[in-house]
Amino acid sequence: MTNIRGRLLKGVSLAVLFGFGAVSAAEADYFERLNTYPVYKTLPEGADKATETVAEIIYASKDGRTLAFTDSPGEAIVFVNAGNPLNLQPLGRIDLGGEPTSVAVGAKAAYAGVNTSEDYVNATGHLAVIALDDLGISAKCDAKGQPDSVAISPDGKFVAIAIENERDEDLNDGAIPQMPAGHLAIFDLDENGVPTNCDAVRIVDMTGFAEVAPTDPEPEFVSINSRNQAVVTLQENNHLAIVDLASGEVTANFSAGAATAENVPVKKARMSDASGSSENVPREPDAVAWIDDERFVTANEGDYEGGSRGFTIWNTNGDVLFDSGNQMEHLGMSHGHYPAKRAHKKGTEPEGVAVGKFGGETLIFVNSERGNFVAVYKDTGGEPEFLQFLPTHVGPEGLLAIPSRDLFVVANEVDDAEEGIRSHIGLYQFGAKAPSYPSVVSQVDPEKGAPIGWGALSALAADPNDPTRLYAVNDSFYEAARIYTLDISTTPAKIVSYVNVTGANQELLDLEGISIAKDGGFWLASEGHPEKERGHLLLKVDASGAVEEEISLPQSLIDQARRFSFEGVAEFEMNGKPMVAVAVQREWNDDPDGLTKIGIYDPAKKSWGFVHYPLDAPKSAAGGWVGLSEIVSMGDGNFAVLERDNKGGEDAAIKQITVVSLEGVIPAAHGDTLPVLSKRFAMDVLPAMAQGKGWILDKPEGLTITSDGRLILMTDNDGVDDAPGETQLIDLGPASRLN
Repeated sequence: MTNIRGRLLKGVSLAVLFGFGAVSAAEADYFERLNTYPVYKTLPEGADKATETVAEIIYASKDGRTLAFTDSPGEAIVFVNAGNPLNLQPLGRIDLGGEPTSVAVGAKAAYAGVNTSEDYVNATGHLAVIALDDLGISAKCDAKGQPDSVAISPDGKFVAIAIENERDEDLNDGAIPQMPAGHLAIFDLDENGVPTNCDAVRIVDMTGFAEVAPTDPEPEFVSINSRNQAVVTLQENNHLAIVDLASGEVTANFSAGAATAENVPVKKARMSDASGSSENVPREPDAVAWIDDERFVTANEGDYEGGSRGFTIWNTNGDVLFDSGNQMEHLGMSHGHYPAKRAHKKGTEPEGVAVGKFGGETLIFVNSERGNFVAVYKDTGGEPEFLQFLPTHVGPEGLLAIPSRDLFVVANEVDDAEEGIRSHIGLYQFGAKAPSYPSVVSQVDPEKGAPIGWGALSALAADPNDPTRLYAVNDSFYEAARIYTLDISTTPAKIVSYVNVTGANQELLDLEGISIAKDGGFWLASEGHPEKERGHLLLKVDASGAVEEEISLPQSLIDQARRFSFEGVAEFEMNGKPMVAVAVQREWNDDPDGLTKIGIYDPAKKSWGFVHYPLDAPKSAAGGWVGLSEIVSMGDGNFAVLERDNKGGEDAAIKQITVVSLEGVIPAAHGDTLPVLSKRFAMDVLPAMAQGKGWILDKPEGLTITSDGRLILMTDNDGVDDAPGETQLIDLGPASRLN
């Protein structure tokens, strides 16, 4: 099943893609995720677990053993004991009486920016000083506007606040200028960390600098170096300024300019293919961090009309020393973390940066807010060297390096209990000998000059003759239905080629099953959707993806259909002839509660028979449902079935493999009484899924047995759409474990 595209892709590595040499374990250690801590655990005893909680900007005490972060909807700064990073414990939630926008921690106090603005015109806010000894608010200092970022100088002498006075995005389509103008606020601290000018904040005027809306500077982020110089991003103004904190003088200011990212997704389409270039786009930097006293790095998220999809290293003269171009975009594409819905906007949307020294090397961390990852680079003094791709939870915002404890921390802000997405703090420890993530990457497509875009992998099949080759399909999150070829002879496994499925009679396929056809090509199962008039289809396609046969269910059964249908397909032999089994995820209207169907299709007779499969009852305290995700032939009429609930994280309870047999069972026509299969529990896959120490994913959807007898499991990342975006490809060991 090799094609020209597949042959061209062989041997093209990510090192070639990015122009970097491979980094071995002997040359550099790696980060390993230690813990993923849900913010709802910091709620007071008795509070509703579903209460919205957020971790946005995060900071650490001087000893790195206490974490403090902003919880905007809770109007609080939350303190957490991180003495044992494997077992975080809440210390307290400090009510601020307003929205916290940022926090920084000194030796004796924490400093929070608090927005108390009634509207966009009457901008007000203050600096809340929180004593670390008793977590009480010891002072409230008027900042003369709406705060955004807060920073404390390394020597503890100054607190600087970017007073954004943000614009109203509904006024004049968000165009600026919109008064009042923002500024930089400076508080001077005494030896006890107490502001000496609490009632007389020093104001640094930043009007008149930017080419974009010079009368309305909107400072976004501030970072301070060891010389007590603050670098300030004016995001909407696409400008940067450097301020001497002692004098309050702006010593330099310059445009952030524009950047280009070539061969990236730019079309308004649900695909992560390189479709064009993002050319000469204003950077509009968000977060900024000093690398040393002469250089700093910005994350160019964009806001008003920019966002160059990367990060930039600058010197204090305003010279661009390095721009990442398309690297963040290509990292998202190659790792299956590309937010395809955002391709026509700001792509991966780098928002946060952090810098820290680990293992004797200065490392730069850049997050992708929409792709849910952090890219780790080594500072070389010139072009930085890509080291590692770290998966995060949904919406990584604040980044924090704690080199003294070999820790790196990510605050993930998205929280929606109804959708099963919770805000988290992710902790990673430096010192691993090899990265455990990713388990799958894609190689470069030489026709497009970019990695093969992929995601939402929903089923697996093993090549019957090559133990190193697997095939996978994506579901309807993407506009094109594809069959991907994976080479699992290396770690991580590599997507080396793909073909599009063509010739179907409906516009959008929702592929949820794939099986190798003995006579060539593949069997594919496409999940239907009655409300969207999408059929429940069994497809026979050739090796190029062209549909040869489109098989529907009996009309009497279609009339009983529900949303959750085909979720796996497996060719097998019965009485010496090929047959095809298709798993239906959940009960339809004609099924008794707790029983779903497995359809048996006879290609020779072009006829269907059916059996019932008994589903486990939900076991999660959060309720939910249980259904099937995959079916795999084990030979002799035996099948491995992947059964799961729809819960993730701590609510996940059922992710298991069972074994059923058709021996002695005669499938019945629809309308007749269906025989009920006996199932045997064979394996709990929750422990294997939890080894990554992340939020347990709710969708293990691919299962297969290689030609040399290995049992391989794969999760669906939902196209990184309100989902963490991780894809786990897990070797569960010999398939004989199922016996």
